[in-house]
Amino acid sequence: MAEGRPWKVVNAGVSGDTTAGGAARLDWVFKRQVDVLFVCLGANDGLRGVPVTESERNLRLILDRAKKEGARVVLAGIQLPENYGKDYRTAFAQIFPRLAKEYQIPLLPFLLEGVAMNPSLNQPDGIHPNAEGDRVVADHVWTTLDPVLSSRP
Repeated sequence: MAEGRPWKVVNAGVSGDTTAGGAARLDWVFKRQVDVLFVCLGANDGLRGVPVTESERNLRLILDRAKKEGARVVLAGIQLPENYGKDYRTAFAQIFPRLAKEYQIPLLPFLLEGVAMNPSLNQPDGIHPNAEGDRVVADHVWTTLDPVLSSRP
């Protein structure tokens, strides 16, 4: 419950997941009524070098299905480390604001803002947030998600 508002949260995420994996689970996700869908997929696509067009196609499948099901969506963007090359990094980062604008949905520009590349906020692998980093991420998510949860469709 957040500020007196009851919410049932279902984590449909899978560790190491890709946009293709998320798209493949849509039937499972929408077996129940989904009021708000928080979409945070793509990081593993980028880290694996999946073509940008494929990642965007999968995200569009997810967003189209959410629209069809009547779910409101919040989209979280990701950014890739510099060693992935400027062209790929730029093309990948542009997916998220483009989709948010086209689908007219709220965008959290970079899920790991202030956490990525900060050793004190990450696990020893340097990629995944530690408990303190998770709190920073949660605060960022909340700033984008709260207005959506506060409003009625």
